[in-house]
Amino acid sequence: MVAAAFSAKPASKKSKPLQWSLDAALAIPVFALFGISLVMVFSASMNSQALEQGPTLSALVQQGIIMVLALVLMLGTSRLPLDLVQRMGPLLVVASLFVLALILVPGVGYEAWGAVRWIQLGPTTLQPSEFAKVFLIVYIAGYLTRKKDDLVRFNEGILAISIVLGAFGALLLMEPDFGSTVVIVATAFAMLFLGGIRWLHFFLIIGVAALGAVLLISFASYRLARVSAFMDPWADPMNKGYQLIQSYIAFGRGGWTGIGLGESIQKLNYLPAAKTDFLFAVISEELGFVGVAVVLGLFMALIWRAFELSRRAESAGNLFACRLAQGIALLIAIQVLINTGVNMGLLPTKGLTLPFLSQGGSSLLASSMAMGLLFAVARETTPVAGRKKR
Repeated sequence: MVAAAFSAKPASKKSKPLQWSLDAALAIPVFALFGISLVMVFSASMNSQALEQGPTLSALVQQGIIMVLALVLMLGTSRLPLDLVQRMGPLLVVASLFVLALILVPGVGYEAWGAVRWIQLGPTTLQPSEFAKVFLIVYIAGYLTRKKDDLVRFNEGILAISIVLGAFGALLLMEPDFGSTVVIVATAFAMLFLGGIRWLHFFLIIGVAALGAVLLISFASYRLARVSAFMDPWADPMNKGYQLIQSYIAFGRGGWTGIGLGESIQKLNYLPAAKTDFLFAVISEELGFVGVAVVLGLFMALIWRAFELSRRAESAGNLFACRLAQGIALLIAIQVLINTGVNMGLLPTKGLTLPFLSQGGSSLLASSMAMGLLFAVARETTPVAGRKKR
């Protein structure tokens, strides 16, 4: 019955009407995460200032408007033919590099919190790196499809994609945006591994990337400060370790079932970035272990379904759809792993949102676009009902 709610009758060859069917196993966790986001962003926005001035629905309205736009973008992307998406890959990656370079031009990029990552669009801002992640996955999926027989050779199969990744990394680090760089590089390496590159080449590029990360951390004082705060936040509890300690307190207060929806104390200007990077800590405080388990379970269901779609696409002989679904699954999984790890003190602090949940239009729109591509994979790899097998 649930699947029927998201499915439509197959169109006849004569009329060919638009079929707005969605894969139920993918749609359920996505829409559930949307609902949780709407509630938790509104709850996290009720800080001490909001309580003093009286309840306001501005955060709820803003998140609701963004979600409507995200759903429209998701549905529109889900209707794109995958062969068109594959052909657009090189154009999308060139456009992404151009916009990321444009941000660095004085007067074009919008600076906040010591970084230039946004473009001002009227009353709002847009973070191009969020969309660049999705566009790069599209390009890599097409590249792995075209070069499937050359991946075992470094010069023919690995060198070109390494140059593209290097260009993306250089532009992102100039913003600076170390978190997005880590996500993009990790996702790309995982896609290359699943694509069938040689073990020697895989460990070679992993080694080079690890060495580069160590050097980048060593020569940036604020990154070293984050690592030292991660190792011992209590050494400087009112400065470097403050955010992580407040997150610890939120998790500790939550217990098994939480202290109640809307009852968080840490969001009252104690925990920085409560609506964005550290929303997961607020969820833990208000909904407890049970709420955290539900959220992580929804992400696991989404990622599992994405890999199931990749397997189905490979069985159907659609290699691009297979690599695309794998890339999107890896992107979501890596971002969730890093964000939740930072919130729980398992990783050094990075400015990464929790997909679908954190407040932030660029992140939500880009994640919805990625889900639209997954729905397109599901649509093009679903056997048509009533088709006779030969």
